[in-house]
Amino acid sequence: MKQRFHLVSLGCPKNLVDSEVVYGLLEKAGWTSVDEPERAQVLLINTCGFIQPAVEESIEEILQLAELKSNDQDKKLVVIGCLVQRYREKLESELTEVDLFVGTEGVPQMPSLLERLLDGEQTPSVVIPESFLMDATFPRRISTPSFRAWMKITEGCDNHCSYCMIPSIRGKLRSRIEDDLVGEAQSLDNAGIRELSLVAQDLTAYGVDLYGERRLEVLVKRLLEQTSIAWIRLMYLYPSTISAELLDLVADNSRIAPYLDIPVQHISSRILKAMNRRYSREDVINVIADIRRRIPDAALRTTLLLGFPGETEDDVRQVEDFLIEAELDHVGVFSYANEEGSAAAKLGGHVDEAEKQARLERIITIQSEVSQRKLKRFVGTVEPVLIEGFSRETDLLLEGRTRYQAPDIDGCVLINEGETRSGEIVNVEITEAQTYDLIGRIV
Repeated sequence: MKQRFHLVSLGCPKNLVDSEVVYGLLEKAGWTSVDEPERAQVLLINTCGFIQPAVEESIEEILQLAELKSNDQDKKLVVIGCLVQRYREKLESELTEVDLFVGTEGVPQMPSLLERLLDGEQTPSVVIPESFLMDATFPRRISTPSFRAWMKITEGCDNHCSYCMIPSIRGKLRSRIEDDLVGEAQSLDNAGIRELSLVAQDLTAYGVDLYGERRLEVLVKRLLEQTSIAWIRLMYLYPSTISAELLDLVADNSRIAPYLDIPVQHISSRILKAMNRRYSREDVINVIADIRRRIPDAALRTTLLLGFPGETEDDVRQVEDFLIEAELDHVGVFSYANEEGSAAAKLGGHVDEAEKQARLERIITIQSEVSQRKLKRFVGTVEPVLIEGFSRETDLLLEGRTRYQAPDIDGCVLINEGETRSGEIVNVEITEAQTYDLIGRIV
């Protein structure tokens, strides 16, 4: 009789794709997934180790599952993913409750590793396999709502930003073959996916390692030609490698969401140089101007990292001025965390934690005002909305998203009039704008 497993997935959508492949592999091998950890023989947690808050969340989740295991000695606790890859030497001695640690590249080996663990075979408690790149032949159980999915087009990263541990955790850039990605997208299309979000550490780097050139535009064209997926969304575009061809492609094709996620991290040229980002303030301003010219209605999203070593009051004022002038639609603001092993950890001029928080709050306040002002442009318009289901706040409202709102990270549309089903794309008249959300009725 095959065993039951319970899997917790932490971190980014790229990590979630790994978890979905683990699900698929285990179920293909005869395992049964259960939502209740109490019913599982194996407790699995796919961890994030990107930044310190994510590390802390992973540790907290491990300890919660370990407490559950302590009441049932037959259960096995298995930790996989980025946390293991980053802290492989320390975890075994510090988390003795865990039966098996597996690095990020161990996804295809999970069925055999768990079989050996349950059979009591003598195996290393820490397994760090060689590099692995998924392809469309791997079984995958979609854990997002059945009408949308993430598609990871590359693994690893070659950018080596001074604050980031991803290259040391995930390795060098490895792009998936174009035909393989098209095949996966076709399978998702056939399964009823209405929205496909392309993800990578750096989407615009796609193809450099395989083809000697950036091939994101070619891939997107093929997805348009060879699938009927209604919305294709592009996440994580590196600011200085966004081509005019890509922007024109977005402008000319209504199936590509007019939504560009461009993590600039900062706007001070001095801080950007210290971050080892390959662009300046002027480059960012120019690419935004180019986007506004080619795709006037585009929604722009970015992330900002406040409190980087050496950041001054003048640098923060530059960020404030930039947000007011650029009027971005969505901004994620984070406080710099000193990551052990990163180049930035060796820099001088570290900012006091209280000062970091104060700067963070200043930026969030400014952006919330910008966001509310930007959302008001939708009032009185009719927008296609992908229905997610009932609102997370109340069953009296439906919840959905326009093409200008990405799943899980942006605001939503709350619908207070009309009926439809999850996964449908319907026209909604926008009647009100809040700070981050819109309100409307189905027409």
